[in-house]
Amino acid sequence: MLRRIEVGLRPQVTDTVGRNVAAKIRASLGLNVESVRLVRVFTVDGLSEDALARMVAQGVLHDPVLQDAALDLLPAPQGAAPAHWVLEVGFRPGVTDNEGRTARDTLALVLGADRRSIAVYTSAQFHVTCAPDAPLSRADMEHIARDLLANELIQRFMLKSRDEWAAEPGFAPQAAQVTGASSDEVAVIPLSTMDDAAMLAFSRENTLALSLEELHAIRAYYADPAVRADRAAMGLPADPTDAEIEVLAQTWSEHCKHKIFSARIDYENRETGRREVVDSLYKTYIQGSTRAIRQRLGERDFCRSVFKDNAGVIAFNDTHDVCIKVETHNSPSALDPYGGALTGIVGVNRDPMGTGLGAELLCNTDVFCFASPFREGELPPRLLHPRRVMEGVREGVEHGGNKSGIPTVNGSIVFDERYLGKPLVYCGTVGMLPREIHGRPGWYKKAMPGDVIVMAGGRIGKDGIHGATFSSEELHEGSPATAVQIGDPITQRKMYDCIMRARDMGLYNAITDNGAGGLSSSVGEMAQDTGGCRLDLSRAPLKYDGLRPWEILLSEAQERMTLAVPPDRLDAFLALAREMDVEITPLGEFTESGRFHVVYGDRQVACLDMDFLHDGVPQMRLSAVWERPDFAPACECRLDPAPAEQGPLLHAMLGRLNICSKEYLIRQYDHEVKGGSVVKPLVGVKRDGPADAAVVRPLLGSEAGIVLSHGICPKFSDYDTYWMMANAIDEAVRNAVAVGGDPDRMAGTDNFCWCDPVQSEKTPDGHYKLAQLVRANQALAHFCLAYGVPCVSGKDSMKNDYFGGGVKISIPPTVLYSVLGVMDDVNRAVTSDFKQPGDKVYLLGDTFRELGGSEIADQLNTVGAQAPQVDPLSAMARYRALHGAINAGLVTACHDLSDGGLAVALAEMAVGGRLGARCDIAAVPTPALGDHMTAAELLYAESASRLLVTVKPENAAAFEARFAGSACACIGEVTADAVLTVTAAGAPVLAEGVEGLARSFKATFDW
Repeated sequence: MLRRIEVGLRPQVTDTVGRNVAAKIRASLGLNVESVRLVRVFTVDGLSEDALARMVAQGVLHDPVLQDAALDLLPAPQGAAPAHWVLEVGFRPGVTDNEGRTARDTLALVLGADRRSIAVYTSAQFHVTCAPDAPLSRADMEHIARDLLANELIQRFMLKSRDEWAAEPGFAPQAAQVTGASSDEVAVIPLSTMDDAAMLAFSRENTLALSLEELHAIRAYYADPAVRADRAAMGLPADPTDAEIEVLAQTWSEHCKHKIFSARIDYENRETGRREVVDSLYKTYIQGSTRAIRQRLGERDFCRSVFKDNAGVIAFNDTHDVCIKVETHNSPSALDPYGGALTGIVGVNRDPMGTGLGAELLCNTDVFCFASPFREGELPPRLLHPRRVMEGVREGVEHGGNKSGIPTVNGSIVFDERYLGKPLVYCGTVGMLPREIHGRPGWYKKAMPGDVIVMAGGRIGKDGIHGATFSSEELHEGSPATAVQIGDPITQRKMYDCIMRARDMGLYNAITDNGAGGLSSSVGEMAQDTGGCRLDLSRAPLKYDGLRPWEILLSEAQERMTLAVPPDRLDAFLALAREMDVEITPLGEFTESGRFHVVYGDRQVACLDMDFLHDGVPQMRLSAVWERPDFAPACECRLDPAPAEQGPLLHAMLGRLNICSKEYLIRQYDHEVKGGSVVKPLVGVKRDGPADAAVVRPLLGSEAGIVLSHGICPKFSDYDTYWMMANAIDEAVRNAVAVGGDPDRMAGTDNFCWCDPVQSEKTPDGHYKLAQLVRANQALAHFCLAYGVPCVSGKDSMKNDYFGGGVKISIPPTVLYSVLGVMDDVNRAVTSDFKQPGDKVYLLGDTFRELGGSEIADQLNTVGAQAPQVDPLSAMARYRALHGAINAGLVTACHDLSDGGLAVALAEMAVGGRLGARCDIAAVPTPALGDHMTAAELLYAESASRLLVTVKPENAAAFEARFAGSACACIGEVTADAVLTVTAAGAPVLAEGVEGLARSFKATFDW
């Protein structure tokens, strides 16, 4: 029998959540509400009336000091007028309810009952009181529900007015329960009788994302007489089963197979007249450059494992290695920002967890790309408002990271209106592995024939089905709700702790995560070690009945890992899991059969040749044509505001979305857990200045540390993706060097997010977009080689387009380049804030009139002709010299110049230290057109490879000697007057108080 337990705060306790909801309604929707009171609802099934009453009396689901609780209906606070509206929001059936799961386990523990006999479903009830002069209509309340408090993709809501509530108080209890019977149904897909149109329609209707050429290859495989005979002998039909088609679609998806990066591309550069064939962007530029760097390093090669595991591994010290992986979760985050981002962060946590024999998780990094949260106007169909997307993503990553006990130490946010159709949600995790585990390298793993296939962690549901194929196509009005998963960081944390103990006990040979494609992917990939597998889906633990075999196989339900366990160690592993309350289930065994073989009890589900499964996808053949876009000549785009406008201009620049402080968001992430954070996301005397990179000490008994930084510059893609990529790599390296990272001990990860680059009716400019991709990869190879930074891991997301309501929205080509470096002594780390009056301020690097894509050009509504270019030879010499100066103790502060150029960098250093500076821009190094650059151009140009450095006066000579012959100039000094003063050959340009600059820097997101 279903009963409700309602929990609310006592009258004397401030309802902070309710107050925040009311503020969001006013700020986001423009509806004036006086107050909101929150009531938590637990709908319980499986307990008697007496047991429920005891649970309420004992305070099992609430805090009796702060909260009241009642069965069925919680009375309104004494003396309070009834709310004008009551809105209740709960999950739809089948959606993961983490709070409900925890409540169920708590009740079972207290009662000593079997938790499988209890079900708990949670919901949130909002009692809304209108402002006296602004009554809300039912339409207004439905607007609040649909556009702020409920995501109808995964949630449902109920609504009552004051009169309706008075006539019939409360809501009837509802169970968000999936109903259905267990099923061993295996359908046969009549591919042999379908024509081309029917096959394409079948692929589209079932979210398979298979091309016609791929469907022909599949049909040809099943028509092979040898395959038909083999299948007949096994009792399988001649045509594919539903599970086989689904497995092939997942394995061959763009998300998993990276078909565009593996394509054979005919590339024509009409600017140079050159034509060439690129046989795999990945092998040619990414893998090729890393191979060349490793060969060049020889015995100094610090790479351990690259491109063949869940994360890239590099050397850290004599006892440990470190690994890094960055993923994207864009498509799910567009539909459900909270669930998509939560799954993104806990999902990427599992990548290091499944690297080698399993890595301990050190820290997270997150980079987000959104449209403006202040956007006004009507939205295309199914798109959520950017502010709602931003808040949902923020909360999802916060819950995933904080609740997992992993610090978030680095990140940034990029704003561009073209991210309205698909936000980009990059989540990354760094892990640490012992150099050796039970006599073999910690980064090495291999499943052996006869090993038991073991699934550990959460149960399987319909959530996440078609996640891999869904993310391999554009977002549209009919995109499937089942593609969204919601992770449970608590369940995953328990699984992680268990796996770390099992690793140290030597209980398994190999491990990987259940991500895209679920068991079909994890087991299929691990089976390549042995040459085959046999998997019995009837043994798989399910969240609920009703899943067909192919759904069990493909589900991307979260917090699951797959392990290869030797039979003689299985009992010990099962005993450890019981001790740690982690569910693990043997599902089959790895074989040498050459087949990916799946059954459901006695019923045949799928049998595919391993070679065809992994290598049968046809290579795409594509064409790319590069023609440089036209922009106005540099001389036509001069920036020269009047002297009286320079001060207000700096304040306006500091408030721009891509420059302003993100402290509001950063403060909601825990960057201190584990106690190893050295350079934190915010620095300075008031901890509100921006850091360039993170420095973390992973072993608290050692002074060695890691450096984590990134670069992302999509604003330059409109000009040339070659220089976009060059700037991203340079920014990542520059940021790492700025905090003390060694430029000769850095590894990179490349994460490409692209609009569809395949020419079609939907994408008539596909040849150009593919040429942009080619040029970005060429730049990656050139600049990784020049900097000596090998790529050790990466990922691509190639269909970041939206179609709906007659509108197409494509993201700007975007690459996040992350750098993981090593420091011998974290005590040498440097932060960006000014430290003391009298310090000399040096500018390293040349400034050019490179205003294309710059923040100042957009602020002044003009177009620059030239995006910044990168000279890696001079930059690398500068970075090595700076690293030597930092290690010698000559540098007191260092900050890179990026968005907003010199003026913004000076202001940020001043805000961090709450000190002023007096600088003369006539001293800025400008080798080419410097004498013709205006003050605004010198202050706001975004030329690459530049840094601001402060040095004590007594160390100035030694510092300058290290930069003899290179672009290095003393442009001023730090002052005690807390005023940033800028002159040009002595003539005043601006003088602004630091506290005022800090207010402008923070005001944009002062939410």
